Amino acid sequence: MIRTFNVQAAQGMVEYALILALVALIVLIALIATGGQLLNLYSNITATMCNYHVGC
Repeated sequence: MIRTFNVQAAQGMVEYALILALVALIVLIALIATGGQLLNLYSNITATMCNYHVGC
C-alpha cells in the first residue's frame, strides 16, 4: 500500500513537470515568433513616454 502511494505520487509529479515543460515550450516559441514585434512595441511605448517626459 505504501509503495503504491509513492508510485502514484511520483507519477503525478512527473505529469505536472511535463505539463509545465510543455507550457514553457509554447511560451518560448510564441516569444521567438513575435520577438521583433514585441521589441517594436516596447520601443514605441518608451518613445511615447519620453515625449511626455515620463521615465526618461
